Amino acid sequence: MLYLEDLKVGDRFISRDYEMTLEEITQFAQLYDPQPFHLDEKAAQKHPVFQGLAASGWHTSAVVMRLWTECFQVAGGLIGSETSLRWPRPTRVGDLVHVEVEIASITPSKSKPDRGIVSYITQALNQHGDVLLISTTKILVFKRDNSVIS
Repeated sequence: MLYLEDLKVGDRFISRDYEMTLEEITQFAQLYDPQPFHLDEKAAQKHPVFQGLAASGWHTSAVVMRLWTECFQVAGGLIGSETSLRWPRPTRVGDLVHVEVEIASITPSKSKPDRGIVSYITQALNQHGDVLLISTTKILVFKRDNSVIS
């Protein structure tokens, strides 16, 4: 587990690959984002932007969350306070997605000395190096001597 004092600006974390399957893409879309370009290959081919079946951006985001929890293990969990994200390119069936995380800033709390805010930039890339998602996220990170976290 990582604590505030373990991190420094410029630290990088890289996840494993995660394969986006047709079954998972359509299942997620059926449950949470039921639009034709996520569900129907023929309809998606006719879409002026996607021109083929694409995973929901929220599905890509959920996969990123999973990969974060595996490669960037912070004591107490990834407690988000803010994020901004973009999906510059669609995630496709068969894409092998991995995330690359880089610590951008660390701000110790002035009012709560047991913690700080860590800002990091994430890129989710496919097997070709195409950026599928880019985000800047701020999380709460505790110091090691915090008796609440074990």
